[in-house]
Amino acid sequence: MDPPRGACYMRWGDRMLDWILQFLHQLYDVRGLIEWGGLVMLTGIVFAETGLLFGFFLPGDSLLVTAGIFSAAGALDVVTVIAVLSVAAVSGDQLGYWIGLTTGPKVFSREDSIFFHKRHAERAQQFYDRHGGKTIILARFIPIIRTFAPVVAGVGKMEYRRFVAYNVVGGVAWVWGLTLAGYGLGKTIPNIEKNIHLVIAIVIFLSILPGIIEFAKAKRGAAAES
Repeated sequence: MDPPRGACYMRWGDRMLDWILQFLHQLYDVRGLIEWGGLVMLTGIVFAETGLLFGFFLPGDSLLVTAGIFSAAGALDVVTVIAVLSVAAVSGDQLGYWIGLTTGPKVFSREDSIFFHKRHAERAQQFYDRHGGKTIILARFIPIIRTFAPVVAGVGKMEYRRFVAYNVVGGVAWVWGLTLAGYGLGKTIPNIEKNIHLVIAIVIFLSILPGIIEFAKAKRGAAAES
């Protein structure tokens, strides 16, 4: 006798959830990602996080710091890492700008899915409204917003030469700053790679701190208006 259809759906859903949880666990094992995929994996993740709308959940900050630490340990060449990832970061934002320019405001009316949430695009728009063109630089250091900021710039038809200038400055500052920070830690703290999970936890906290501050400011502003 065949099992009820509902039971089949539940088993399929459980398997899908297990797969997603396993995927996220592997994705945020940045040490494993670098050891397994090397510079190719690093390049793909940096490009996807800055250039593809579904890349907002990728661990760019912690990956760059970890790459710097591994470079200090001799597993990677720091000059090559910085050069290649700078190109990937700038190219990713260029793609994001093109996506915004070609899709226009329709990007804000897309339905939510696993890999896209309208509220992320709206947050980037609000950030852009407050900070203007320099958002392209500042957003590099704020997860999620850095993925959607170039798209918002494209939707708003920011002057292309101006966007490119901000993009290059922001991309280079982000890659060089975090990678060299990791490299410096690796050179000054012996065997820090053995405690990489602690470093990653600190990096993640510092990455989300600007978002927490922005949220607190917004809450205070809303309370003051009410």
